[in-house]
Amino acid sequence: MTEQTRPEQPGRDQGQPERVVIAGAGMAGVQTAVALREQGWPGRVTLLGAEPHQPYDRPPLSKAILLGKAEGSAFEVDFEALGIELLLGCEVTALRPEVRTLDTESGPLGYDRLVLATGAEPVGLPGTSGIAGVHLLRTLDDAERLRPVLERQHRIVVVGAGWIGAEFATAAREAGCEVTVVEAAEVPLAGALPREVAAPMAAWYADAGAELRTSARVAAVEEGAVRLQDGTRLTADAVVVGIGARPATRWLRDSGIALGEDGAILADEQLRTSAPGVWAVGDCASFPSRRYGRRMLVHHWDNALQGPRTLAANLLGEEPAAYDPVPYFWSEQFGRFVQYAGDHGAADTLVWRGEPDGAAWSVCWLQADRLVAVLAVGRPRDVAQGRKMIEAGATVDPVRLADPASPLRSALL
Repeated sequence: MTEQTRPEQPGRDQGQPERVVIAGAGMAGVQTAVALREQGWPGRVTLLGAEPHQPYDRPPLSKAILLGKAEGSAFEVDFEALGIELLLGCEVTALRPEVRTLDTESGPLGYDRLVLATGAEPVGLPGTSGIAGVHLLRTLDDAERLRPVLERQHRIVVVGAGWIGAEFATAAREAGCEVTVVEAAEVPLAGALPREVAAPMAAWYADAGAELRTSARVAAVEEGAVRLQDGTRLTADAVVVGIGARPATRWLRDSGIALGEDGAILADEQLRTSAPGVWAVGDCASFPSRRYGRRMLVHHWDNALQGPRTLAANLLGEEPAAYDPVPYFWSEQFGRFVQYAGDHGAADTLVWRGEPDGAAWSVCWLQADRLVAVLAVGRPRDVAQGRKMIEAGATVDPVRLADPASPLRSALL
């Protein structure tokens, strides 16, 4: 395995093999490097990672690593055998596409083609910088810092009842910690799901012995406590902030690469950016979806797994392929396995399959009788069938769809 401490200077001698540089060594970056080799890229492949660790998978951070059930989650990839050069602990700082140069903390790095896969970064809570006991959860180092907090069974306040907040609260309760989750919205997962779907999930917190405070805004965080705007003071040995993530693209602001208002790189349907020879994939990039009629920014593991295959094919100059997946993700929280496929943003009909106070149920969203999204709690078969139906653009009978005793596909028209 090749690990360099200082990038080479820009420029390539005639006759030397072309070099693809991939900025970002998370799932999207690693899978891009692997896909390029699997699909026959003959030149050099250099993978840059800002962290010093061997490239690793992130989902285990929120449970297995936190609870000491795993020491790491390094990808099982033989980079040396694939001829992939690793530059670890090498953070990118700027891009100069006019001279095909990537600036890093270790110096400039020339490329022939570039893939931006820098992922997303957590949104911090204003006013908490430098306060002891305040944590984010995004990296392996974050999880390692939080592990002893759980081991000591501290009193923990989690700010944000989104996916990460719920998963961390689940792990903290499993470790025996006293957990209070503070959410500014009226229901958990307010930014991800409609109120009527998310509301029943509030009971999961109490079932697990965690306290959920909704419609509760943080006024200030101080060492040892969180003060809410209504004057309530919550004692906290540790505070974990999980209020969202944004594309890690601030370093690109002066590059000329087109960015959206949300900070995402504006890739086209082939995952090309506005600069020649530069592609983007994963959490840092949005792409236009014909399926859903809008630009999509998908911050989920499956997007980082699937996108690189399309990108590699397009970079290699094969028949142009559009990237237009059915988004998919899962979450394990409070003893429940939650899965979601599709996008319900433009849906006009919601169909329940089962009762939301039960152990297993699902929800389907339709647009003019066409299935566009499905969420399932403890019903993995619904999502497996629903995802295929969404990909096929299937129309369904809403009455048959509502029968939880029948397979989802039995509602096909």
